[in-house]
Amino acid sequence: MRIGFHVSIKGSIDQAVDRAIAKGYTTFQIFTGNPRQWTPRKLASEEVEAFVEKVKTSDIDPVFAHMPYLPNLASPKEGGHAKSCATLNAELRRCSMLGIQNLVTHLGSHLGAGKRTGQKRIITAINQAFEDANEDVILLLENTAGGRNTVGDSFENIWSIMQGLTYPERVGICFDTSHAFAAGYDLRTFKSVEETIQKLDETVGIKKLKLVHLNDSKGNLNSRIDRHEHIGLGKIGENGFRNVLRSRLGKLPLILETPKDTRRSETENLRKVHELA
Repeated sequence: MRIGFHVSIKGSIDQAVDRAIAKGYTTFQIFTGNPRQWTPRKLASEEVEAFVEKVKTSDIDPVFAHMPYLPNLASPKEGGHAKSCATLNAELRRCSMLGIQNLVTHLGSHLGAGKRTGQKRIITAINQAFEDANEDVILLLENTAGGRNTVGDSFENIWSIMQGLTYPERVGICFDTSHAFAAGYDLRTFKSVEETIQKLDETVGIKKLKLVHLNDSKGNLNSRIDRHEHIGLGKIGENGFRNVLRSRLGKLPLILETPKDTRRSETENLRKVHELA
């Protein structure tokens, strides 16, 4: 399995590779800057070169980046939407500079303007970013848990967005198991996992699936609650993850975003995944 966690870039961005190697990850995910700021610090050429070289000489492949928290691509507010578009543009360029081929993005909230309006705003943002940042980076659209005003809680919803894109070949899917379960996609039995995969294939297409965020869910099936849990300790449960890991989903790169608390460490979650697989 290609498996890892979201890793800190504290100090310099190349140190994320050191941390991933030290923990035995074969893939990992990062923010390229402070996720709580609109304008990230400029990356020094030395750390960019070190990042690229360290990844190249390691067994880690692929590497993923994640969009920061503040952007909302679905926002109906002109100012916020413009800043979100600029951030997406900048992140695509930073990924290209670092040799990162995949950038994960949340689809955001329509803030009460309606799902269709939110979809149109996302389409505009992505099309604009692809025109401005002509980089060879795949943008991965992440499914959501379906909370209030969110966009992207169903495969059909994501497919509607993809249909409006000028460059659909530059877009893929990041499938979050916790979000999917909260949105109503059952992952507890082998049959329900296969049915979910079939639904995804019939809409966006299984070839578009590039990454799995492997997280258990604190909320029940169709709860619309976006709260991650340690592997096997949530409502999907150990048997659910056995079925997920033995399906086609288990053959994709797996990034864990489990809680940071005293109940279980990242190493223990990693061990649990290998045990269930």
